[in-house]
Amino acid sequence: MADVLSQSQIDALLKSMQTGGGDEKPAESVQDEKAAVKTKTKAETETVKYSKYDFYSPRKFTKDKMKILTSVFENYARIITSRVNGVFRVMTDITVMEVQERRYYEFVNSLKENDMVTLVDTIMPNYSRQLVPLMMFVSPGLVITLIDHMLGGQEEVVKVKDGYRYSDVETALYRRILSYLIQALKDGFSNHLTVEFKEQRLEDNPSMIQDVGVDETVAIIHLNVDLAGLAVEKIRICIPGTLLEAIFQTMDSSKRIAKGYAYEDNRETILDNIRQSQLPITGQLGTVLLDVSDIYHLKVGDVIDMNKPKDKDVKLYVGRQPWFTGKMGLYKKNVAIRISRRLYEEAVSQDGEDLLEGESLSLEMEQAASE
Repeated sequence: MADVLSQSQIDALLKSMQTGGGDEKPAESVQDEKAAVKTKTKAETETVKYSKYDFYSPRKFTKDKMKILTSVFENYARIITSRVNGVFRVMTDITVMEVQERRYYEFVNSLKENDMVTLVDTIMPNYSRQLVPLMMFVSPGLVITLIDHMLGGQEEVVKVKDGYRYSDVETALYRRILSYLIQALKDGFSNHLTVEFKEQRLEDNPSMIQDVGVDETVAIIHLNVDLAGLAVEKIRICIPGTLLEAIFQTMDSSKRIAKGYAYEDNRETILDNIRQSQLPITGQLGTVLLDVSDIYHLKVGDVIDMNKPKDKDVKLYVGRQPWFTGKMGLYKKNVAIRISRRLYEEAVSQDGEDLLEGESLSLEMEQAASE
């Protein structure tokens, strides 16, 4: 028996036949939907994303300080790149990935249980307080690859599993490798600070390090090590906040020091050093212009006319500047000059008189112009 269609079903079939059938939507509705999608996408693009700031643990170091630290470790990365490539014959490219202020627990949580961390003492001259050591972690893949090259291996990259534990022999060679990286820290800071670094001890369990509080502010430096394009390893350095404060304080104090004297209240000290300095003083009898041929034919007993009376004052030069005039004579059987005038004071006073005359002339001209 044939199905009987209702009037509403018949109207729907006719409408679908007129529009082309199927579930296609009218062109106007499709354009409206596209416009809505574009508007939504533009609104999402224009939305500014802000990084979250924890007001319970505010930043201790300014952006300028972190920029200085970044420049230090960029210099350090260049130094250890050339040192590792030259000593271990490995083509590496070491770059600074990030230098950020973080909490100490973020550095500890990024390490595995068996990762070995090196504690490094920082020695700054003229700083008596005991400093907290910085921590350095080198990924095992980089260490084992360098050990393999030290023992005569070929140009290959050794890959190790997570949680790799070093043997006794590898630990001894690990210390040798770390000595090159620690020594280069001094050169990295050389443009800003005179400082020494020395290995303190090795820790094979990072969670057992109690020198720094868990919530203490630290600077974490992440160095990316590209091993000939075959593998990517990392070096992480953690500098505690108290050590950073001491480093920046020493940097600021060194900027205020010039030639061993602080700028604060050092006027008398500088003047005392100037008073003790020695300056050559020469007496000039006169000046004569001669040809080279005349000078060449001069003989013993010849007389040179100085075009100047013998009783006229002689100029005394301090360096190349004329300062005094005086009369020539004898003092204890030695040729001497008695100072009669100071040319420097006369020049200063004359410049002052000229300046006053110029000011009065300009005032008279202004008055005449106003009248």
